[in-house]
Amino acid sequence: MIKKGDTVRFLNAVGGGIVSRVDELKKMVFVEDADGFEIPALERECVVIAAVNEKTNFPIKDFKTKVEPIIPKPSEVVIPERKPEPVFETPEGDTLKALLAFFPVDIKQLQTTSYECYLVNDSNYYLYYNVINGENDVWASAASGLIEPNMQELLTEISKDQLSSWEKIRVQLLPFKQGKNYTPQSVVDVNMKINAVKFYKLHSFTASEYFDEPALIVDINSEKEKEIENKKMADISPEDIKQAMFTKGETDRPKVIKHTQNSEIIEVDLHINELLDTTAGLSNAAMLQCQLDKFHEVLEENKKRKGQKIVFIHGKGEGVLRKEIEKLLKTRYKAYYFQDASFREYGFGATMVTIK
Repeated sequence: MIKKGDTVRFLNAVGGGIVSRVDELKKMVFVEDADGFEIPALERECVVIAAVNEKTNFPIKDFKTKVEPIIPKPSEVVIPERKPEPVFETPEGDTLKALLAFFPVDIKQLQTTSYECYLVNDSNYYLYYNVINGENDVWASAASGLIEPNMQELLTEISKDQLSSWEKIRVQLLPFKQGKNYTPQSVVDVNMKINAVKFYKLHSFTASEYFDEPALIVDINSEKEKEIENKKMADISPEDIKQAMFTKGETDRPKVIKHTQNSEIIEVDLHINELLDTTAGLSNAAMLQCQLDKFHEVLEENKKRKGQKIVFIHGKGEGVLRKEIEKLLKTRYKAYYFQDASFREYGFGATMVTIK
């Protein structure tokens, strides 16, 4: 309690002085400043300060005076209401798509630099994510959280010594939307393998639509499809594989409907006798060009159909057509994902392309 003669300073204003009188009923004190003016103030807005020893010029500590902190009443605290920002959605964003992107901190020192790992959410869904990595059956969560639609988020920085633990990772994604109706999406839970050697090769870091700088991009959806195909392959007996490897030419190629389309897949048979009624007078180069023209035509027709899967059946043969198709997919159509089509359905003679 402040009393007459105490030296005080104001809490909510500059200045102070010596208390000349106290009005206990109104909880007021009157403070005389250095110029002799008397200033009224609420007692709770003043604090007693130590007197100064005239000999030493140091404050004299007052062990009796206790200053109570001023705590505002709940009714006096105003918390501004935060309005959620509208979610930006894209026309193709209702197809779930997510990627991991790796950036070298110093791209000129690939042998020693560390790497930044980003999660890219290229969809209209919120994603709860959990990225697990490890080795020798010792696993731990490297990053977890929530990422907003059509956003990129830094997950972690990976040192050179930690790269080996990122060769085997597991990515879990739970998609949902807030405040609106939507079609539920399947939970993503995929085991992925990233060859650590890629981090030491400059050509592994390429340009993309998501970043201004070159990055090593890993498509999580494509890795999920690979995992499914690998499981199918695991169910194939060694006798089936041996028979397919020693089957020659066109004898046992799959019989499929030419350019047949359903809700999930388009099958295109590129065997020359399926494309032309006769090959009389045509050179091998001319027939190859005819097959490639059909390949370009189908991709052009479906370029706006995001997520569409197309199986091109080219047969085994000597592999010339297959090599040309792969070359085009790695250069002209490098934005698309491709892989060997299902062995059970097409043997070794087909490539599946996914429009991105």
